[in-house]
Order: sequence, then C-alpha cells, then structure tokens
Amino acid sequence: MSEHDYTRAFRLDGRRALVVGAGSGIGRASAWALAAHGATVLCADRDGDAAARTAERGSQDPAGSLEALPLDVLDENALADAAQRLDPVDVLVLTPATNVRKPVLAYTTEEFDRVVSLNLRGTFAAVRAFAPGMATRGRGSIIAFSSIRAVTVEPGQGVYAATKAGVVQLLRAVAAELGPRGVRANAIAPGVVETPLTAQISADREWYEAYANKSALGRWAQPEELAGAVVFLASDASSFVTGALLPVDGGWTAIDGRYTPPL
Repeated sequence: MSEHDYTRAFRLDGRRALVVGAGSGIGRASAWALAAHGATVLCADRDGDAAARTAERGSQDPAGSLEALPLDVLDENALADAAQRLDPVDVLVLTPATNVRKPVLAYTTEEFDRVVSLNLRGTFAAVRAFAPGMATRGRGSIIAFSSIRAVTVEPGQGVYAATKAGVVQLLRAVAAELGPRGVRANAIAPGVVETPLTAQISADREWYEAYANKSALGRWAQPEELAGAVVFLASDASSFVTGALLPVDGGWTAIDGRYTPPL
C-alpha cells in the first residue's frame, strides 16, 4: 500500500504563487483558491487598485495570505525586477488576454500587434522572467491560460485563436526543456466564461445563449469554476502532469458542431 498522504495532495502550504491578471475574473478566482489551499499569493495586475481589492477581499481566508502587486507583463524591465525581488516563486499563473473580434482580412496591423503582444509575447516574457529561478531551485509549476480557440475557431476569432494555440505550443516547449530540471508547464483551455473579456457577448442575449448551447452543460462558466484546475496544476496532485492542455469547457470541444436530429 502506498504511504502517500492523499489528504495533502492539493495543499500548497509553504509555496509562493504569483497570479498575473489577479485583478478580475479568472485571475481573481485563481488567487483566492490558491490562498485557500495554503499558498502565499502575490496578486499581480496592471491595475494596481484592482489587485489590491483582490488581496483585500481574499485576506479573510486564514489558510494562506495575499499581497497586491502592480505589474504589467508588457514591461520587461518590471518583470525582471519582480523576478529578482519576489524569488522564490513556486507557482506562476498567467491569465491576461485581449481580443479584437474581426475577420482576419479586416484586421489592422495595430490590432494584430496588440492581441499578439499581450496574449503571446506577455506569456513568453513572464515565463522568461520567472522560469530560470524555478529551474535553479529544481521545482516549479507554470500555468498559462489558453482557450478552446486553440483547437476550434469561428469567424472573427482568427488572431486570438492563433495566439492561444501559440501559448499551448510555447508551454509544451518549456515543459520539454525544463522538465529535467523539475519545472512543469501546462495550459488551461476555458470555454465561455463570464468575465470582462466576454462582456461584449454577454450583452447580446442571442449571442450569449448560442454560446451556452454549444456546451454539453448548456451554460456559461463562472470564473471560480476554473480555479480548481489551477489548484490541481499548482499542487503535487499533478506532479506527473506537464506539457498538457486541460480543457475546462463544459464539454464544448467534445460536442462542438452537434446536431440533434428529430428522432
């Protein structure tokens, strides 16, 4: 019989987690969930006030602790400084993203650069800043948010989808390169989640309901429903999981394009 303590598999006591994009949505829920499992959580966001609100509201949970940190992943000097000041960081969670919903041929170069810069270059820059410390210590978990759009796309989502597919392949390369040094890297692919990023869709009832009906569960997700996947990938419960894309999409990619015939 194994002597492994399964009751502790998801615990994060003694670990420091940096959640980038913790000011709202999935990032905020992730920060609270990690703290609830015992981690010391640095709530980073370009909006320092939003990060502070996350830290303040989450600090009521006595399990872990939360601290606010103004941080812009597009500022590589700030990232380098943070990596040096915050070391050690055991868990890195990357949630920031933006989207411009337009056909590819209608995209401007400025719009393309804006989406690629935050979604893909921002992930690359953060990994480059914090992964070396993990590799030196011989342990660490990097968790980046991709999307169902990494594997299934629709008109108007081309550039966004390209960045989210790029995040998956980037994390897989990191997993391959740093796995021998004890660093794991995985991506989470949410389906439709009610966050500020999807406010445009939520405001259109027909569009909102059409997306809800695309999943097996027939509804949208709330940000806190992504937090369990983050805790899993951050913890020893996923100690043999790396280079993976974990869908948390209510079954969207399993049944996408379904047709229920009149039987």
